[in-house]
Amino acid sequence: MASPYIERILKARVYDVAQQTPLEEAPRLSRRLDNHVLFKREDLQPVFSFKLRGAYNRIAQLSQAHAQRGVVCASAGNHAQGVALAARQRGIGAVVVMPQTTPQIKVQAVADLGAEAVLHGDDYDSAFEQALVLARERGLTFVHPFDDPDVIAGQGTVAVEILRQTGGQLDAVFVPVGGGGLIAGMAVYLKYLYPGVKVIGVEPEDAAGMYESLKAGRRITLPRVGIFADGVAVRRVGEETFALCRQHVDEIVLVSTDEICAAIQDVFEDNRSIVEPAGALAVAGLKRYAARLGLRGKRLVAVNSGANMNFDRLRHVAERADLGGQREALLAVVIPEHPGSFLHFCEVLGRRSVTEFNYRYAGAASAQIFCGLALSGGSSEKNAVVQELRAAGFAVTDMSDDEMAKLHVRYMVGGHAGGIEHELLYRFEFPERPGALLRFLQAIGTRWNISLFHYRNHGSDYGRVLAGIQVPPAQREDFLLHLRELHYAYVEESANPAYRMFLG
Repeated sequence: MASPYIERILKARVYDVAQQTPLEEAPRLSRRLDNHVLFKREDLQPVFSFKLRGAYNRIAQLSQAHAQRGVVCASAGNHAQGVALAARQRGIGAVVVMPQTTPQIKVQAVADLGAEAVLHGDDYDSAFEQALVLARERGLTFVHPFDDPDVIAGQGTVAVEILRQTGGQLDAVFVPVGGGGLIAGMAVYLKYLYPGVKVIGVEPEDAAGMYESLKAGRRITLPRVGIFADGVAVRRVGEETFALCRQHVDEIVLVSTDEICAAIQDVFEDNRSIVEPAGALAVAGLKRYAARLGLRGKRLVAVNSGANMNFDRLRHVAERADLGGQREALLAVVIPEHPGSFLHFCEVLGRRSVTEFNYRYAGAASAQIFCGLALSGGSSEKNAVVQELRAAGFAVTDMSDDEMAKLHVRYMVGGHAGGIEHELLYRFEFPERPGALLRFLQAIGTRWNISLFHYRNHGSDYGRVLAGIQVPPAQREDFLLHLRELHYAYVEESANPAYRMFLG
């Protein structure tokens, strides 16, 4: 018997506001992967995201009495704009609760669509709870971003279009996964008509809610999620979406931040559009899946789900794209501190292009160099360079996958500091808004001395800090208790090799 979702999807009212988006060839990526790659261009919707489909279908199904009272949602991004536009189309009021960390460009976009923007809390969970409070107080209908049958059915229309555009002649569809609304709706429809087509979800490694839930056989609440791909930064997937994914999704692929950045570049090089990190997830997953299975000659579709990218994030994306595409390596090299050793190091590198060079005299015996190197042959070339340097007598550490080195150390100028006792090194994340850095420092307090500090704005909703803090052994337990009470996400990096070589 057909799932009741099939009828819901076929009857979904999305085209009053949404468009049938094109399924475009990706010739450059296709040649490189030796597969036929197609992009489903949901980034071309009026709000630059597929979210409009589900939001409008939900609002279109409301009775006149419920519609007249208005709707409310919680979102910092694409769902917010989808609800605002859908409500305007139906001529009803909409309230959108957004975290206080939401960039002004997104707040203004919601206001421009006629909705009331309410800023509350530092994260989505706080905004979600406030939206439920407003729904009760004002009698508004809450429009869930993913865990609602009408929202799921609206998102499922993406699959209807793909099958119409391909005639079912495809091998796999790659779909970004946050709460699961898009992949749940698409998977139900795709598997009903073409059960042989693989439906592959893609999540960031640091926001793998659906992956962990499917592995455990129950919904898992993640303790924290990475916020680079903010469009899919969900700690707990939906109940209904999880049930549908267990039944219809073949696999979830996890990708790194660097792979997402490389995928943003891949999309740009093929069609000159810039998608947001969540919008490039499917392309990153497609590349990883094809490489892992050695696919050749297959017809593969990636859903480019959104293009609401803050302009100031492009710097960070460009810096990480070469690492994700294995077009750059970061190496830490120890060279003898005597005349001619630096020249010898450069001679070993030969005519290879150096993208970055950081050096500081640190003592009479040896020096540490932080080196960025352009690659044309991927990981095999990097491994060859490392072997050549070691054969020439240089100690080499590959930093290409070291998050602290990529986020902080490569931008720091300095060297080893003498006389620093009991230093511990931590990476912190805190909500990025005016005064946030000052509040962070005040929260750390004056009880412990800060001996190293690096902060760099990456154009996201969260700030990232590297801090060295002097904590005597007798005070370690009190310090860790203090950190836990701050509720800032943190990672200790005291044993990180980049710290040991360049800063410790």
